[in-house]
Amino acid sequence: MQNDTLSIALSKIGNAEKVGKRSCTIKPQSKVIKRVLQIMNEHKYIGTYEEVADGRGGMLNLQLIGSVNKCGTVKPRFSTTLNEFEKWEKRYLPAQGFGILIISTPKGIMTHEEAKKHGIGGRLIAYCY
Repeated sequence: MQNDTLSIALSKIGNAEKVGKRSCTIKPQSKVIKRVLQIMNEHKYIGTYEEVADGRGGMLNLQLIGSVNKCGTVKPRFSTTLNEFEKWEKRYLPAQGFGILIISTPKGIMTHEEAKKHGIGGRLIAYCY
């Protein structure tokens, strides 16, 4: 039984990038995983991905472009305010302006930069650089 599907998906991506694979299969899929992958695609960490229905929860086939150094989930999912983003950047990202924190906010899942623009906080979900 899988408890944290997002953590498993991001570790599969990280492991596939380390060994130099060009594609990766993630199963099962969820809305949260798809949104996180969409954010990573927008920021050019991964290539395109497609849904494959297998009758058991679905799969995602994604193309890797070799630009993920490290990605993972934040456990426990810390609550954060607008003023605390710098603290979490120092903890999870290697340098300022390098990488993204993915945050669940009342307005949806977004990066920490978008949350700063909207002026809202949320819960930390994942990071990628």
